[in-house]
Amino acid sequence: MNSSFSRRALLGAAAIGGAVLPVLYAASAQSATDPRVKRLQESIRRLRARNDKILTGRRSVNGWEMERAADVRGNIHSRSVVGTALTVVQVRLGDVEALLFHVVRRFHYEVEELRAGDVVGWRAPSAVRVREAESNLASGTAVQIRPGHYPVGVRGGFFPLQEAVIRDILASLEGVVRWGGDDARPDESLFSIDLPPGDARVAEVAARLRGAEEIPAEKVGVAVDVAAPARRNAATALKQRQRR
Repeated sequence: MNSSFSRRALLGAAAIGGAVLPVLYAASAQSATDPRVKRLQESIRRLRARNDKILTGRRSVNGWEMERAADVRGNIHSRSVVGTALTVVQVRLGDVEALLFHVVRRFHYEVEELRAGDVVGWRAPSAVRVREAESNLASGTAVQIRPGHYPVGVRGGFFPLQEAVIRDILASLEGVVRWGGDDARPDESLFSIDLPPGDARVAEVAARLRGAEEIPAEKVGVAVDVAAPARRNAATALKQRQRR
């Protein structure tokens, strides 16, 4: 079997879906009776069957694919938020997790202490409005913080200083995360990734956050002066860009 059709290459093709058929066809054409090809075909069949059970083929408002289940073999799993009492929050792993959990942790330390059950992550596609920002929950790219305290459609759930901290959090993430309080139909509990998958800024800001955790003065929980002119100006500019 030609090395260009290695097991790794074919399984990688299976993972991205659309590329699998031409690759598999080419491999099969090389040796239709080769047992290695048959094993690869079976592996790809199983991978695609698994994906069919988890992936929906539909995108949430921010462009990420919604998934039917969490804590299985998809991209969304339960994680605890370090430094808080939050033990189970279902979220998309990797950069998305780093970004959203940064929001949650700063909220916990600077806005209001959070307790177990105060943060909701993934929700099934059937449980969200798929044409609204809450659909981002179904792709694991959003969280709701104390949703029962901030009803959908209502503004003004935070004191001015609390909102100033939220604005500062968003500005520190350079607009990668959006607050539902800025939507036409507000949901002040909702925080979502505001960029599509593949946008380099998601990985760049997440990497910066990870690096900052190695610097004591920049760790989450260290006092921040959200009224400092530079920080306030950045927060105001982002607010003006994101309001819609």
